[in-house]
Amino acid sequence: MTGLKESIESARQLTVAWRAMVLDRDADADVRDLPGIAVRWADSPFSFWNCVTLTDQGAGPELLAERLGQAADIMRAKKNPGFLWLFEDLLDEEARTALAPAAERAGFEHAFPGTGMAGDLLPVPDPAHPDLTFVRVRTDEHLRAYADLQSRAYGFPLEEGRVGMAGSAYWKSEMFAYLAMRGDVAVACAATVEAEGRLFVAFVATDPDWQRRGYGEAVTRKALHEGARATGLTRATLHATEAGAPVYPRIGFEPNTPIHFYTLKG
Repeated sequence: MTGLKESIESARQLTVAWRAMVLDRDADADVRDLPGIAVRWADSPFSFWNCVTLTDQGAGPELLAERLGQAADIMRAKKNPGFLWLFEDLLDEEARTALAPAAERAGFEHAFPGTGMAGDLLPVPDPAHPDLTFVRVRTDEHLRAYADLQSRAYGFPLEEGRVGMAGSAYWKSEMFAYLAMRGDVAVACAATVEAEGRLFVAFVATDPDWQRRGYGEAVTRKALHEGARATGLTRATLHATEAGAPVYPRIGFEPNTPIHFYTLKG
């Protein structure tokens, strides 16, 4: 088990970064911090903006079961689907063993795995890739290209991704969001944003037609380089999908806690 300190940091980075991004989508979004549960829910058709996570430290199986039931009730009351993020190393050993059946009893099904990562790795050099130029997201056209890359990479309908980012001033100003361009075609994207003294990496994606060419790593390095240059921060964090997990250690990230993403059944 990774140190509890790193697991707490990973969960905290989610709640801090997602609060700002969710409120950007809906000023009246549900961003409550309840006992043992953080809600970050814009009730958007783009389901990554609808998030609940468990925040108790060292929870045992009984508390885990209680929190899972509470989280399911919160999610059932919403219009649009979203994800329960569960940081495994916040649980005690007995609760980790009981997690899968407890989640099923509460009405959840496992959607996909992830991994929390962090590192004192900044600054990083300004990257160069022979195929690519990098463009910072500053216009609505850039936002649409970024959203479409997310949809293609993660299997969302294009319109859901576009709703998730359309018209955002936050993404064009506070986020260090970059498109990797192959000629005039956006092939990958990555963003960083300051979150409680760290540079948080968010929404890295590569068009499935252009994967395995180093484009995702290159644009992530660009977002890290520019974010660190602007903020002076030295520590970075992220939550990696299974596909992205092999990439980030090459940049200097170290894996910490496993993350489980759940959706409600049916």
